[in-house]
Amino acid sequence: MEAYAVISACGSQVKVTEGETLRLEKLAGEPGSEVVFPKVLLLSEGGKIEVGSPYVAGVKVVAQIVRHLKAKKIRIYRFKRKKGYQRTLGHRQNHTMVLVKSITRG
Repeated sequence: MEAYAVISACGSQVKVTEGETLRLEKLAGEPGSEVVFPKVLLLSEGGKIEVGSPYVAGVKVVAQIVRHLKAKKIRIYRFKRKKGYQRTLGHRQNHTMVLVKSITRG
């Protein structure tokens, strides 16, 4: 059984395994640099599950930034009928692609 962890990253909870590539909200750092996620909520190793309250002590997830990218553009259209009010807005969310290198204790 493969080890996995649930981490708190960028305001959301994400299930991660070693070698997995994730798409998270924009993180500070250059491609190739490492990021450490110390907030591990749950850890599963060999069928044994350890749940933190709120975090599992001494466990961290180390990942490497692969690249920065943007999501597809979202179009927002607003109008008020019979008033001649129209407004079009757009938004592209920034994301960071990370590769999970290890889930370690200590």
